[in-house]
Amino acid sequence: MLLKSIRHSLDELIDLLNQLSDNDYSRSCEALSNATIGEHTRHILEMFQCLEQSYDSAVLNYDNRERNNRIQTETEFAKNCIAQIKEGLKSENKIIYLEQLIDGITIRIQSNYYRELLYNLEHCIHHQALIKVAVLQFENILINENFGVARSTIEYRKQCVQ
Repeated sequence: MLLKSIRHSLDELIDLLNQLSDNDYSRSCEALSNATIGEHTRHILEMFQCLEQSYDSAVLNYDNRERNNRIQTETEFAKNCIAQIKEGLKSENKIIYLEQLIDGITIRIQSNYYRELLYNLEHCIHHQALIKVAVLQFENILINENFGVARSTIEYRKQCVQ
């Protein structure tokens, strides 16, 4: 179910990117402190890429992501990255050590692949909510009403309707 949810969120991003020109994708949004849809998309994708690249070594440091400018300026390149992320999702869980530099000291804590996938899904949804704010500046863009809404919120809303 987790992998299915991740693929769904990434497909929602593809649907959005299919509607945007590269110019609109990289246009600043004042409501997002002049960030762009592309910058938020890059951040989402590079977190997934970082996790995938760390799978074999089992040592993950999100601060060591690539930060590829093409992801935030070229919609076709970003869609290709999404396709690669979807293909690279692993079905086997394993222990992973999360590493981060805090106040000059490197800490390492145990996690696992599925926990980090879940983190990335929630992180993706959070940034999709921000992207949704930027999308409001365009009149011709259609996105699902649940774009950027947590799965638990969607389920809660369904229960309230009944």
